[in-house]
Amino acid sequence: MLIVRVPAWLADTNAYIVADEPGGLAVVVDAPPEPEKVGAVLAEHGLAAVGILLTHGHIDHCGGTAVLARALGVRVEGPQREDRFWIEQLATQSQRFGFEQVEVFEPDRWLEDGDRVQVGKSELDVLYCPGHTPGHIVFFCRSDKVALVGDVLFQGSIGRTDFPRGDSATLIRSIREKLWPLGDDVTFVPGHGPTSTFGHERRTNPFVGDHTGVRP
Repeated sequence: MLIVRVPAWLADTNAYIVADEPGGLAVVVDAPPEPEKVGAVLAEHGLAAVGILLTHGHIDHCGGTAVLARALGVRVEGPQREDRFWIEQLATQSQRFGFEQVEVFEPDRWLEDGDRVQVGKSELDVLYCPGHTPGHIVFFCRSDKVALVGDVLFQGSIGRTDFPRGDSATLIRSIREKLWPLGDDVTFVPGHGPTSTFGHERRTNPFVGDHTGVRP
């Protein structure tokens, strides 16, 4: 599986283009309010997008969804339906950051824990991992042992929980009960910052490392 990082917008936000093979079919995972950057990377790699997948409803990860979906002519899937709360506030979110109002949208399909999404010949499992937002999901490619975790987990840190309907205990439970059991050798690509592995974070992460609490 090919995963291409697309840095965009504020706070070192990462969108990703995921393809089953070079030059093949692809999905866009998260769509920051700079959709032209995503389109440029698709063209650079000769990839045909067949969908947009969203991890959660914060503006830095979905503010460009409506424009990008229209430009590519593709469906939008995710996040879990509890994040309708955030998507409906996109206009408010954009005002808070002092940017032009972004378009509110309705996903074509809300995703739930246990769902699967096809990317060409490859498949992504959907894991419901609330805490950062109430409807946050993670995409996991079991064959390649790669997880796209959005803002659940970072190298050396975890997602913020001081936004409305965030909850730190729920986030930590999501990480320990949903992510750690996938295996220490799983590489994860986060919504901000660099890539890491679950094993490295279990050894070193000051918030959810094994030294901070009971193992799953």
